[in-house]
Amino acid sequence: MAEAVLESDIACLDHYDYFFRPNILQGKVAFITGGGSGIGFTITEVLMRHSCSAVIVGRKFDRLKKAAKKLEEVTGQKCLPVKVDVRKVNEVDAAVDMALKHFSKIDILVNSAAGNFLCPASQLSYNGLKTVFDIDAFGTFNVSKAVYNKCFKNNGSGNIINITATLHHNGHPLQCHAGGAKAAIEGMSRHLAVEWGPDGVRVNCVAPGAVKDTEGFRRLGGKHLPPNFIENIPLQRLVSRQDVADSVLFLASGASAFITANTLVVDGGSWITNSVSMATMNKAISKL
Repeated sequence: MAEAVLESDIACLDHYDYFFRPNILQGKVAFITGGGSGIGFTITEVLMRHSCSAVIVGRKFDRLKKAAKKLEEVTGQKCLPVKVDVRKVNEVDAAVDMALKHFSKIDILVNSAAGNFLCPASQLSYNGLKTVFDIDAFGTFNVSKAVYNKCFKNNGSGNIINITATLHHNGHPLQCHAGGAKAAIEGMSRHLAVEWGPDGVRVNCVAPGAVKDTEGFRRLGGKHLPPNFIENIPLQRLVSRQDVADSVLFLASGASAFITANTLVVDGGSWITNSVSMATMNKAISKL
């Protein structure tokens, strides 16, 4: 399910245009799962570029330390790396406690930890399905519950942003497990938004399409994109990590203060125009 992370997965942006003022998140602390590489790394970078301190968590501490050092050098903000498996409640609780001890608060939670692989549903093992749901859906709940109980509930405010996908919007071949888990996250997010809203907590999702320059795209989408996929995207390109990060920034900022229980789709409109090709599906399955 995992491969060696390339240097590009923890590469900071060469250039960044500020659409919001650089200090819009000044004094805020963000807790980001999966923040050590890929989409989570760039989300962390963009939040920190806007004066936010960060806690990045993941299973590989060496990668987290390297990422945190690079993020601090580029942004001038503080970044605390913490080793956590989001599937393990005791580790999640300890990580949240460590974050609160270090920064005294958490204002923003971004759940971006995820697991995925290609597999036809007919060949999908119970353990394979369970692993993806454990990381994506149950991991999101574990971290959200811990941060809410230990911080948001008492503070009277909080902001949760869950990274999902568009796989379940139309249904995609070889992705029953991942699409099902992301759909579960979006449904759960609406329930949490309703329950925790009276405590001042907002819960939203960002659903990217195929994101270039990521481990997931190299291993998954890049191999099996339908013919003319990019040409069929209304905005005529793939999603970038910065596109996702800027969308998270919007939801993390006061500009979205009255937005909750929503999913912001960031895919250039491709979920509307790129229908599933049965021929492409059969061809992809035959190569596995």
